[in-house]
Amino acid sequence: MLKVRFAPSPTGSLHLGSARAALFNFLFAKNKGGKFVLRVEDSDRQRSNKELTAEILEDLCWLGLQWDEGPYFQSERIDLYKKYAENLLNEKKAYLEGEAIIFKVHPQKIKINDLIYGEIEFDTNVIKDQVLMKSDGSPTYNFACVVDDYEMGITHIIRGDDHISNTPKQIMFYQAFGWQIPKFAHIPLIMEAGGGRLSKRYGATAVGEYRQRGYLPEALINYLALLSWAPAGNREIVSLSEMLSKFSLSRINKTKAIFNIDKLNWLNTQYIKESKTEKIARLCVSFLQKDELISDSYDFSHLEKVIDLFKGRLKYLSQISEIAAYFFLPAKIEYSEEAKQKIKKLDKRIWDELIKQWENLDDFSTENIERVCREIIAERGIKGAEIIHPLREALTNMAVGPGLFELISVLGKEKAVERLKCITL
Repeated sequence: MLKVRFAPSPTGSLHLGSARAALFNFLFAKNKGGKFVLRVEDSDRQRSNKELTAEILEDLCWLGLQWDEGPYFQSERIDLYKKYAENLLNEKKAYLEGEAIIFKVHPQKIKINDLIYGEIEFDTNVIKDQVLMKSDGSPTYNFACVVDDYEMGITHIIRGDDHISNTPKQIMFYQAFGWQIPKFAHIPLIMEAGGGRLSKRYGATAVGEYRQRGYLPEALINYLALLSWAPAGNREIVSLSEMLSKFSLSRINKTKAIFNIDKLNWLNTQYIKESKTEKIARLCVSFLQKDELISDSYDFSHLEKVIDLFKGRLKYLSQISEIAAYFFLPAKIEYSEEAKQKIKKLDKRIWDELIKQWENLDDFSTENIERVCREIIAERGIKGAEIIHPLREALTNMAVGPGLFELISVLGKEKAVERLKCITL
């Protein structure tokens, strides 16, 4: 049976490059009717972290990349690595150097037919003897990796192309044991727009950071898939189920993928816009509560109305606190200097007229709110912008936002009227 594996090391968070490797392994396995194995490479006792392990597994589940086998933990398999290393020692294919077991490298040419890059040739003359087991009793990465892949029946190894240099070292171990060598596919790395590997300096690199910011998993998965791969037709919005049916390694581009946060934000906005309002509202609750804008006894039906106004404007969900705070704040709010200047431009008599008219409305609907404003504009002989812009600033302390009359209706008569009464500039 076809088997692939994703093998994160819990010495750091799950970053975007690793998440994309996990995604491609997952898609390849499911498309071919194979199995997706999860192995945690935590044999580095000093650097491995249990909290990071839990975070990585949680992030994979959040992305929808559920494994078929595992998770296996290298820290629980040390005796197995030691046994295999001693086998090579007994066969004179390795030697002792103090407490460490070292593999003898013999000169040869190694060729692989990489499923993405094609034929690659290596010369082992430039590779020094390889440590199998360190003096502290722990295995090296390349050795433990090969033992695990063999024991777990891994048939295809799909990983970043920064691992190409590890490939000949691992193949030598396969040869020494007489094991069948799996097929390799090396994925181009994700790069920054200006060149160089994606780093914290350029922006968030960990999946958890995007999750905490309020990106939808389906949007992030969609974006990661399009970094080096695309279905026929070069469409940009592709669901996970569609990826599963159409994924193939042959459509992976050999050139480095360039990370573009604007493209990710655009995709996330599309997914938010197309999601049900109820779903987005529930996802926004934690962000609003964290920023102390709503309590545990909030009005969910009101929240849904607010979200409905902003669904097409949110780049990510945590932004809701920034752009819609005025719906949840008390009637009296603080104004920026710019807002104060705009509000001052409107005659106080117009504010008083608005308050009076709104208080008399039994139906505080979008249509009635607009009718009142248009009547005042006509009676006063002023331009619409002369009342609309100051009014928006007065109610929201913002110059832009959703349609003003819809916004006022959702804000509600009581808060809208009270906020205008609180203006003392």
